[in-house]
Amino acid sequence: MADEIKSKKPKTTRQSSATQVQSLSRALLLLERLAASDMGMSLTEVAGSLGLAPSTAHRLLNSLRSHDFVDVDEAQGLWSIGVHAFSIGNAYLKKRDFIAQARPFMKQLVAETGETSNLAILEKSSVVFVGQVESPQTMRMVVSLGSRSPLHASGVGKALLSAMPRKDALEIIRKTGMASFTDHTITTPSQFEQELNKIGQQGYSLDDEEQFEGLRCIAANIYNEYGEAVAAISISGPAVRVKWERIPMLSALVMDAAKEVTKAIGGRAPESSWKLAAGSRKL
Repeated sequence: MADEIKSKKPKTTRQSSATQVQSLSRALLLLERLAASDMGMSLTEVAGSLGLAPSTAHRLLNSLRSHDFVDVDEAQGLWSIGVHAFSIGNAYLKKRDFIAQARPFMKQLVAETGETSNLAILEKSSVVFVGQVESPQTMRMVVSLGSRSPLHASGVGKALLSAMPRKDALEIIRKTGMASFTDHTITTPSQFEQELNKIGQQGYSLDDEEQFEGLRCIAANIYNEYGEAVAAISISGPAVRVKWERIPMLSALVMDAAKEVTKAIGGRAPESSWKLAAGSRKL
């Protein structure tokens, strides 16, 4: 008798496991249905959408309700997504940290270009560097994380401003002023507006020795799910290495990196962005 009982245990365990998996699958599908409903669903609608008996649907709903995954309007008899389901779903945003998400692509940029890669965000009247992967070259561009740079004379600053409505971007520039750092610095609003239009058309910005003599920077924007520029990724290096003839190839690599980070955080870019990302990459 003992042997007979033992022989039945594996079968019972398998059956129990299969039932649990089926219930879990049904519960997840149920959550999907409720999430797609704007006004909530009645028990009959929930059961019908999944091909379940009302009693089975009701059991699943009550189980989910006990953990705050779903909620019910008792007066109308409508079931909807609960606060705990929102909390769990919102945890997805934690992996949308673009600083962490950008780092592998910044490393790749350094490997491909040999130049330092930076990540910056717009903070009031300047850009703030929030990430960096240094070039292995002896002569390289290095900034301290948290340091600031002028908007009108930096590749990342110009890229971020180009994604804003022109009126707003120019208003910021007028307030901050357009100090001259080198002979190449753009110092008039009219010239700067032309520069922003150019950046918008080509998908990347170029700091052509505008902040520091002998230093060039190429930058492109990273976008969130609303198509808003949340950061700019760039490469910076001495003009003797970041030569004019290499800019088409280098800019394509920077735009590719921006596109990949945008994709990694679930963002989307305006159609005009990164238009030249498929351009020439020949040295």
